[in-house]
Amino acid sequence: MAMTTRIAPVSAQSITFQPSSPNEHPLRNPQSIFSVGSEEAAVMEAVNFLKKEEAIGMPTETVYGLAANALSEKGISRIYSVKNRPQDNPLIVHVSSLSMLEKIMPNNTIPPLYLPILEKMWPGALTIIVPKSDIIPSAITCGQPTVAVRFPSHPVARALIERCGFPIAAPSANSSGKPSPTLASHVFNDLNGRIPLILDGGQCDFGIESTVLDGLRSPPAILRPGGCTYEDIRELPGMEKLQVYRKHFVDKQLEMVPTTPGMKYRHYSPEAAVVLFEYPLENSRVTTLSQAVNQEIEKLSAAGQQGLKIGVLQTGDNFHCSDNGTVQIVQKQMGRATHPEEVAKAMFVAIRDLDTQGVDYIFIEGISEDREGMAVMNRLRKAATTIIQL
Repeated sequence: MAMTTRIAPVSAQSITFQPSSPNEHPLRNPQSIFSVGSEEAAVMEAVNFLKKEEAIGMPTETVYGLAANALSEKGISRIYSVKNRPQDNPLIVHVSSLSMLEKIMPNNTIPPLYLPILEKMWPGALTIIVPKSDIIPSAITCGQPTVAVRFPSHPVARALIERCGFPIAAPSANSSGKPSPTLASHVFNDLNGRIPLILDGGQCDFGIESTVLDGLRSPPAILRPGGCTYEDIRELPGMEKLQVYRKHFVDKQLEMVPTTPGMKYRHYSPEAAVVLFEYPLENSRVTTLSQAVNQEIEKLSAAGQQGLKIGVLQTGDNFHCSDNGTVQIVQKQMGRATHPEEVAKAMFVAIRDLDTQGVDYIFIEGISEDREGMAVMNRLRKAATTIIQL
């Protein structure tokens, strides 16, 4: 039966954190303090839903998450049913303190190799693969002996988890396979009537999911690029030989039985067909974006497709469409190519916006894989139905 979905604004600026005791590490067991009573009440309403094993929408610094009690089989099942998520696609567990992480670890011990990494990267957009303890339901890991965990930096997510007192499982709060939600309105459009509450913390800062690091592998590997870059992680102790999945190695068995989301299934796809235009690695362009797009439009017209509405997502002002009267072009800029963090934040918003405008195709200009660009291109390749080399 459909339920009423309510959106409750909660500002990140209204929440601060303090250690539970003066001499304690600030991340060991931080406690949230709200300056706005109505926003604290909204978070506590979300806590009550989670304690009742319901799922709700929450903001993180990466994308909006569909949150449920990570220690509850019923809560976890709500995530899979609400999203229509494949049952063999594992979930990421979110914690709000190092103390909470220890409580879900075998022998309550964080693998030492991760300690310098967490000191530098947490809270933040980094997920780590750690050994699974019996306290974590097998539905989280899809039967795997490891579990993916992260400590989000978004104050609303941190406060929600801390007030719950238990870790939260939270994949992206969208219908499975659709573009990731970076606004509360995206969550509402996808999940209205399926969840009772969405905490609205504004637009997500990163706009793409977290980086997943498997430090248990030798050499260590990024299984999914995200908000923390390869360049930054490689500088940390023990990460000198860091690899990236599909860039430096492949493992078909890992894809068939993944230890983290984003490896096995096609993701991030709008209703419109997505055509991705990639520049060569050496950036010696054989064809310009304008030439390539116009060639594709001509092919579609020659195939009898008339009256098309085509969205073009670009990173500069270098696109010009030849007006042949057969298509309607909607152009959007998604940031500058030299600032991949801008593209990461804007691309899912732009893709969803074009989808709501009813375009038939979305033509997207690729960017360099430097820094956040690696995560951008990972998502765009998964979203694309066709990839064209320029």
